[in-house]
Amino acid sequence: MLRSIITGTGCYIPPVIKKNSDFITWSFYGVNNQPLNLPSQEIVKKFEQITGIEERRYVPDNTNTSDIAALAAKLAIEDSGIDAETIDQIIVAHNYGDVKKGRVQSDTVPSLASRVKHLLGISNPYCVPYDILFGCPGWLQGLIQADVFFKAGSAKTCLVIGAETLSRVLDEYDRDSMIFSDGAGACLVEYKETGNVQAGILGTSTRSDCLQEAYFIDFGESFQPASNSGTRYIKMKGRKVYEYAVRHVPEAMKGCLEKSGIAIGELKKIFIHQANEKMDEAIVNAFYDLYGMQAPENIMPMSIHWLGNSSVATIPTLYDLVRKRKIEDQQLHSGDVVLFASVGAGMNINAVCYRCE
Repeated sequence: MLRSIITGTGCYIPPVIKKNSDFITWSFYGVNNQPLNLPSQEIVKKFEQITGIEERRYVPDNTNTSDIAALAAKLAIEDSGIDAETIDQIIVAHNYGDVKKGRVQSDTVPSLASRVKHLLGISNPYCVPYDILFGCPGWLQGLIQADVFFKAGSAKTCLVIGAETLSRVLDEYDRDSMIFSDGAGACLVEYKETGNVQAGILGTSTRSDCLQEAYFIDFGESFQPASNSGTRYIKMKGRKVYEYAVRHVPEAMKGCLEKSGIAIGELKKIFIHQANEKMDEAIVNAFYDLYGMQAPENIMPMSIHWLGNSSVATIPTLYDLVRKRKIEDQQLHSGDVVLFASVGAGMNINAVCYRCE
């Protein structure tokens, strides 16, 4: 049987470490454009308790999103062992394009995927590069699209990348800015025979709610009135995002598992978008509640504590780290069934059930 199988992975973890203590000197404002009536040290401490984030990574000043996307992609190609000239498609998931340090413009022409193809030196004219904008679930949606293209007979090999430099679009007066980080993750997917373990993508699900939910995450003015000069920053209605995610993501995960014909007891790992530790725990617990069960220990690998929320890059980065046994007490074996799930701006949700090769 032919299935979409991940044959190589790679990630880029930026070298600049931004600790929570670095934010103590910041002056935080609220949505009402008034200073928060709490010491910054107390705000930062409460932030860590809620999100689980202790530090995050930022890219160097001379590095852009397309650069780190290409670095992660190169590692995935090397890991797979294929010739890059045989790649049929390059899909790059991002949200803000290349934003140079100190600039306010997002640069998306040519597409980041085209830039990655250029940086990788791929000359094959039939290797088609394109971008996908789908909020934080973008990389996972790229994986779903690759699977669909394979089944349609349009491609056999696809490079799927998630990359973001959120440090370039942060409002330093907004405490939510402490959540976000930079990073890139990539995988090489091939449509091939599954072998004895019947590996590959087993099922997928996607959901989108764009009525009152559409602007839970968007671009907006600085919370500090004197800082508003036409520049826009990433903004998030945190409570609404939390409530939406905990309500709907478990349903999408369950639907994906059922479509895949997999019993809950067969599930070995859940790779969930690293958005917020408390939210991710609530989602996984609610998911198992749907089966009348408690979540097993070690079912959910985490990287948010030291990498923060790098949007589209969180899941492919985490999967690469676990796959290569770089996270303590987390490992994968041939035949393991895992579930990927994500939620983000749109609001969009998706899930993929996958059996490891």
